[in-house]
Amino acid sequence: MAKSNPHTNEPENPQRRTFLVGAITALGGFISFILGGSGLVYFLSPAWSSKKEDWVEVGPVGNIQGTSPVKMDYVKRKMDGWEVIESPGSVWMVNKGGNWIAYDPHCTHLGCPYRWDESKGLFLCPCHNGVFNKDGVVMSGPPPRPLRQFPVKLENGTLYIIPEEKVS
Repeated sequence: MAKSNPHTNEPENPQRRTFLVGAITALGGFISFILGGSGLVYFLSPAWSSKKEDWVEVGPVGNIQGTSPVKMDYVKRKMDGWEVIESPGSVWMVNKGGNWIAYDPHCTHLGCPYRWDESKGLFLCPCHNGVFNKDGVVMSGPPPRPLRQFPVKLENGTLYIIPEEKVS
């Protein structure tokens, strides 16, 4: 047993106590750094990650014959935790001389689904008689703006869109 100083009640050789206090402090700091750093990285990681584009496959270009608009169905898949959520949707595809345009299938007035009338060469909305031309421009009726367009890309003969983004 170490001798103690009678005036201060401290051991004459404080190296062991100093070492243990320093070791416990260092170990506590290390554990705090690991746990705190992990939590900080967890909460800040979404800010550092870049959002990837969610291109959705619409179908092969071979399904579209001529220059008339074609309504095509697609399935958007989204990860929600461990579950894959599938959302069906549709889009009007128009070929303008090799330049593909994708229109949201809902009228810009009240969101009613419209149809393509081949004999008139127009998109017709049955709800309030909205009429759009092949370029999506309002020809008559109450719609306040042109048809909403989605970004389109053609890759290896397959059309892809991003259904949430607006082009015009």
